[in-house]
Amino acid sequence: MPTTKTAGGDARSRGESEAAHAGVAAVTIHEVGLRDGLQIEEQTVPTDRKLGWIDRLARSGLTSIQVGSFVNPQKMPQMADTDELFRRLHAAARVPGVVFSGLVLNERGLERGFACGVDYFCMGVSASDTHSRKNTGMGTEEAAGRITAMGRQAAAAGKGVQVSVQSAFGCGYEGAVPPARVLDLVRRFVDAGLTTVSLADTAGHADPAQVEDLFAAVRAIDEKIAMTCHFHDTFGLGLANAYAAWRAGVTSFESAFGGLGGCPFTAVAAGNVCTEDLVHLFNRLGLCRDVRLEAIAEVTRDAASFFGRALPGVIHKTGPIPHPAPDGGAGAAIAPGP
Repeated sequence: MPTTKTAGGDARSRGESEAAHAGVAAVTIHEVGLRDGLQIEEQTVPTDRKLGWIDRLARSGLTSIQVGSFVNPQKMPQMADTDELFRRLHAAARVPGVVFSGLVLNERGLERGFACGVDYFCMGVSASDTHSRKNTGMGTEEAAGRITAMGRQAAAAGKGVQVSVQSAFGCGYEGAVPPARVLDLVRRFVDAGLTTVSLADTAGHADPAQVEDLFAAVRAIDEKIAMTCHFHDTFGLGLANAYAAWRAGVTSFESAFGGLGGCPFTAVAAGNVCTEDLVHLFNRLGLCRDVRLEAIAEVTRDAASFFGRALPGVIHKTGPIPHPAPDGGAGAAIAPGP
């Protein structure tokens, strides 16, 4: 296979060379389309259809799927069936190795998650006080105290916990967010023993240089931090930012099938990085070869049919680059969309 010479003269595949540069050998895709993808939609997806999408995504090779959020159903009816979804998933035959996560914003949401058997809790604090108040009804300081306590409670119960800093790269209301504010929140999480930390670009303001710099600063706080990223494609930089995060040592990436989604409580809501497009990128780097693009694309096409519109992602329409990546192939074949 074609190889790349390193500075020391040894020959490596392109993917191996890139992975060595980034300091990681593998990545995890955390599919958030059922939550962040659907929360902004006016048309509510029936529970059985959601379960069908979850099953197909689980069988695609994705190992982490966010089922929904535990929020007020009157304010966000798309998430009204989250408890039922978890109960039915736990009652059904399960694809081995797949973890189902749920988002919680407050103590009541955490209680609901415990009651229906959530495997893995995601919770976060916005570095923008304005966004925090619009999203949760709490300022940043109050939210940080409550979320940190909730994270410790979930961890003590043996649950997986990811904490995030939302609006980490900028805010649609406040503009630039000082990195020091983001890093202060990260330190509070780490001091509480919560070391799986996501930086979320809620407003889509990030650029690749900013991404590399901020994740380098996070790593400098504590090398034990398991870094995660969550990017929106509001201004067309989502995939470039994900690549920059990977080069900075990030190992977990949140994305949504079809590029669905957007935060209803930010100034300009736009979709997440598209899962198929992200997997295709990593395929070209020699990673994520065990994820079947076509299976994810089928879910995206079904969602596009349900909502009656084209979705923002690219690869479910074009198929992957038709020739192999330089290190031996771009992964499983995918049929181009109509």
